[in-house]
Parts: sequence; C-alpha cells; structure tokens
Amino acid sequence: MPKSSLRPTSANGPKNLKVVALVYDGLRTFEFGSAVELFGLPRPEMGPNWYTFATAAIEQGPLRGLGGVQVIADGGLDLVEQAGTIIVAGWRGADKPVPQPVIEALQKAHASGARVMSICSGVFVLAAAGLLKGRRATTHWHDVDTLRVRYPDIDVVPDVLYVDEGDILTSAGSAAGLDLGLHLIRRDFGPRAANIVARRLVVPPHRDGGQAQLIQEPVPDALESSRLSPILDRMRANLGREHTVKALAEAAGMSSRTFLRRFEAATGTTPARWLLAERLARARDLLETTPAGVEQIAHAVGFRAAALRRHFRARFATTPRVYRARFTSAT
Repeated sequence: MPKSSLRPTSANGPKNLKVVALVYDGLRTFEFGSAVELFGLPRPEMGPNWYTFATAAIEQGPLRGLGGVQVIADGGLDLVEQAGTIIVAGWRGADKPVPQPVIEALQKAHASGARVMSICSGVFVLAAAGLLKGRRATTHWHDVDTLRVRYPDIDVVPDVLYVDEGDILTSAGSAAGLDLGLHLIRRDFGPRAANIVARRLVVPPHRDGGQAQLIQEPVPDALESSRLSPILDRMRANLGREHTVKALAEAAGMSSRTFLRRFEAATGTTPARWLLAERLARARDLLETTPAGVEQIAHAVGFRAAALRRHFRARFATTPRVYRARFTSAT
C-alpha cells in the first residue's frame, strides 16, 4: 500500500489516532497482546497516518500479568484523556470491583469524544462506568448471563463475536478481540489496511460480528473437512449463482438432511445464512474497492439490486451508496 494513500475516513474515524490500553494487576495477557498486535506494532508500510499506542496503568505497580510477567506502563490514567480510542483488554473477573478513578477517567474521556472498546471480560469495566446503559453489548459466552443479571439496563447480545455501537465496541472471547480490532481498522482506514494487518497476524481479514461464538464441532474430523471444505470454497467462488441444498448435498455425497446437520455443526449456521453473509461481505468489499454500480455489484453476488439494498440495510443499518461514500477517501 503506498504510504500516501492511507488516510482515516472522515465519517467514521476517531477524534485522534492515539490508542491507549488500560493495564492492571492481573492483566489478561492474551487480550492485551491482541491489542498490541493490532494497534501497537510499528508499521512503516502504513505511512505516518497510523495509530500511536500507549499503556495506562490504573494503579500503582508492580503490575503482574497472567503467566508471571511484570508490566511497566507508559503512564497513568492521565493518558486516557489524550486517547482517541481506549481499549479495556479483559478484566480481573466479573465479580471484581472497578476502581472509581478508572470509572471517572473513562466517563470523562468518552464524554469528550473518545471511543471505548472492550475485549472479553473488559465489558464489565465499561458496564461499571455506565457507558453501556441502553446500549447493545456482548462478552464471552461464559459471562453473558452474569452481565445480563448484574446490568439489566444493557441490551446484552449473546452468541456473537462483537457489537459495534459506534463509539462503544465490545467483543466476545479472547480471539474475538482480534476480529473486533480488524473491524475497527477497516472502519477507520478501509479494507486494504485491515487486510495488511490480518495478513501479518495470519488470520482472516474479516469475520462478521454476528457470527456465532460457539460451533458444535469446531474441528470436524478429516472426512467431514474433506467433504465440506470444497463445498464452501465452491459457494464462495460462485456467489452469483443459485445454490440449492439438494445440489450442495449431492456434491458433498450426503443426503440433504445429513448435509444440513453437518453444515450447521461445522459452521454454526445454515447454508442460506452462511451464503447471505458471504454475499453481503463480498458486496461490501466491492463497494469499498471498485467503482462498479450497485446493480452490477448486486448481480455479481447473486442479488437483484432491490434485494441487495434490503439485506444491506438490515445487516449494516445503511444503504450501499451511503456506505460507499464513507470509504471514498480511504480507497
């Protein structure tokens, strides 16, 4: 990516590009490491208009992370005031109180325009600060019921990877923090930047936030993998074509009933829903990266223009044309 082409989008960008991650005694090192990998690594290929990263200790040290590591932060909670984006990477536990200075710092920063993002149990810090009142939010499936009971004024969304509420973003279990971070990079800088970061991480550049957290059989046996993987590849490579369950089942060498059961066990969804998500993801990519018209894009992904607009609005709460306008400056 040429350095001169990387610019935040005007519609969705943060108030500034400084990302501050909270660190605390008992730091969840995987979640924190995910934040560092996404926003804290030097990326000269991105040019000068990239994030800067700092860590803010919420208390006096020494601070120890899980696994026995000791953490020395860049500063204290005063750094939160400077942030365009604040990351709460996990928390000590759902039953652990959040210090009042942390609550006040988050409230003040958010009121001044900072975005706040939580990974996994970090949602309990945002909830304690009152930032999620009347908002949609998610967390690790293990803590969903606890969050709902303790904070009934939050619209808890179970069994999704992440929820984007604009200036408040929450993710599910640890790895979902990577998905949310890539989503935020994509929102800020467009798909090419997200793809570069994802490639360095060796992870998919995008998983839709509505994807289920739990899949009954996350690692199918070798036989099922060899039979289903080509089917998924074929569907993904031919989104503009019709794909009936009968034809897919025959290609997989299964009965329709067995195919539906195996498909949902392996992907966490039905063929129709999986295909819809793939078509919308491809449509979004084409809107961001090509000058093709909405009608042309709809045809390419297997929709009529009216159907694309309807599904696009239902999934992304905007129209294809408005969505494209948001990324004009980034692409």
